[in-house]
Amino acid sequence: QVELVESGGGPVQAGGSLRLSCASTSPSFYFDAMGWFRQAPGKERELVAAINWKSDLIRYSDSVKARVIVSRDNAKKQAYLEMSKIEPEDAAVYYCGAGTWELRITGTPDYWGRGTQVAVSA
Repeated sequence: QVELVESGGGPVQAGGSLRLSCASTSPSFYFDAMGWFRQAPGKERELVAAINWKSDLIRYSDSVKARVIVSRDNAKKQAYLEMSKIEPEDAAVYYCGAGTWELRITGTPDYWGRGTQVAVSA
C-alpha cells in the first residue's frame, strides 16, 4: 500500500516563502513522476508542478513557474515544492501525487496524499 504524506503547510505571509514536503511510505519510491497539485475553495484542483524519476523533466503551471521549484530525493523517498513571493492566490490545499509522467496532463496520479493547507495572510 502506498501512502503519501504532505507536510510544511500552514499560515504564511504574502511575499514570503514556504517549502512543502511529500514523504512516501512505499517500500519503493519508484514513481515515474511526482506531482504537486492544489485546490482553492470553489476552484478545481490544478497541477502546480511535476517532476519525473530522474528529475530531468519538470513542468510548472504558468501561474507559478517563476516562483516555484520542484525537486525530489529518491533515496529519502521525498518530493519537495518550494514557493517564493507567495501571493494571496496561492492559498489552497496542496496535494502531492505519484504516478506516470502523464499525470502532468491528466491531473490524475495513481496515488494521492491527503493534502496540506496553505493559508496566506496579507
